[in-house]
Amino acid sequence: MSRPSFKRHQSGFTLIEIAIVLVIIGLLLGGILKGQELINSARVKNLAADFRNVPVFIYGYQDKFRALPGDDPAASTHLTGGTNATTPGTPGNGVIEGSWNSTTPTDESFLFWQHVRLAGLAPGPTSVGAADYQPRNASGGVLGVQSAAPFTGITASTYYVCSTGILGKFVKQLDTQLDNGDTASGAMMAGTSLPTAIATASINDSTPYTVCMGI
Repeated sequence: MSRPSFKRHQSGFTLIEIAIVLVIIGLLLGGILKGQELINSARVKNLAADFRNVPVFIYGYQDKFRALPGDDPAASTHLTGGTNATTPGTPGNGVIEGSWNSTTPTDESFLFWQHVRLAGLAPGPTSVGAADYQPRNASGGVLGVQSAAPFTGITASTYYVCSTGILGKFVKQLDTQLDNGDTASGAMMAGTSLPTAIATASINDSTPYTVCMGI
């Protein structure tokens, strides 16, 4: 006696189901890319704010005490807990002396941050020995101020703000927003080592750079 045969029906995805899946994947990818774009945009805004805020600190301090933060020869009188700079030049001469990334507690450029913080102009620790005393940018790099020109050929200015560890893709956007779009000329310049700047065309998106801007 022969056994009856049964046909097995194999079900698969219809074109409509495949189309729906592709649409969903496309929406998910679009959302991820848009989210990353928003994150990058916020990062650039935060980095740009660092360069814009320093002049506010300087002029706010000058309005209060008729002196320059870091260079103030009477900081210990003006500010409770304030420290007068003793290096590397002459306090009170209208120049923020010392390197923008100095770690010497007696330098004017280092004490700049203590003075503006004690004056209530900027957030952050006022103890020069604090591990997080030196301000950091949104990329985790060091932020600082000095009077000497950091890059060769940068537009002459009274003060310069420098920030490290900024990826090339953000460097290009910053220069476009705040200067002339050329990272090797103008008031804002960028490079991997001072004092030589790198042209925008040679900036690598994934490489971190030091960016300085005259204010």
